[in-house]
Amino acid sequence: MKTPNPLAFMLLAMLSAILMATIGIFARYTQLPAEHITFYRLVIGASCMLAFMIFTGKSDQINHRPTKRTIINGVMLSSFMVFYVQAINYISMANAVMLLYLAPIMTAIFAHIVYSEKLTKVNCGFIVLALLGFLLMLPTDSDTLSQHQGMGYLYAIMAMLSYSGFMLINRKPSQSTPYQSTLVQLTVGATCLLPFVVITPIMPSAAQMGWLIAIGVLPGFVAILFAVKALRVLPAVSFGTLAYLEPVAVVIFAWLLFAEQLSAIQLSGALLIIISGIAQGFVIRARQPIKASVTE
Repeated sequence: MKTPNPLAFMLLAMLSAILMATIGIFARYTQLPAEHITFYRLVIGASCMLAFMIFTGKSDQINHRPTKRTIINGVMLSSFMVFYVQAINYISMANAVMLLYLAPIMTAIFAHIVYSEKLTKVNCGFIVLALLGFLLMLPTDSDTLSQHQGMGYLYAIMAMLSYSGFMLINRKPSQSTPYQSTLVQLTVGATCLLPFVVITPIMPSAAQMGWLIAIGVLPGFVAILFAVKALRVLPAVSFGTLAYLEPVAVVIFAWLLFAEQLSAIQLSGALLIIISGIAQGFVIRARQPIKASVTE
């Protein structure tokens, strides 16, 4: 059996992170409510995943009984997407995504409480550094933190907590294949948002539909497919480290396209969050046994 080239899968992980970073850009251009944007992203993403499974001979995996945990994860998935898109309507994309990427740190705290996964002094040190980074990301001028921006930070924190729940549930092994789990979670998430879309119906224009299709195909399907394939070969810590390209890409995209800038203090806070998240992954990985092989 031919050994897979890890560099190729590292490239897939990097492309997945960069494609995930485009959701904020496309969402800004659509100028639609967050629940509508997320609904189309999930529906189009689920449709692409369904077509992919059919055309690649995985149709036998489609008809199965999803677990309760996978269904709950679908709810978490739609929640953190809606809250994140809503947050960038009030605050900069850079601030929103950096708060979202506090999720791995919060997951470590929740795992300590829920799963009794002991936190070492090193873990706690990285958590404190990440929280310090969060404080540095907040506006320093009291006049700047208006009620409008306060709502943005609230939505970003809700997105982070939802993402933490999503990661926490995914920490336990599942009987479903990655493709089955992805298809169910996308479908459940879209179903959760359907009532909100029906209550406030909006017919997208041709231009808006183009952006929505881009959202569904690129960050909604291709990025997820690349992530699933990369996770089959790469260790979790390697993938998690490369995933931090997403907030970096968001900061660059926001600067190039929307002239959003972070102050030196906020950049320092962003750097603390990224370093703490990556280091936390290495520490957790060091305490876990290395798997001999990668399974479906």
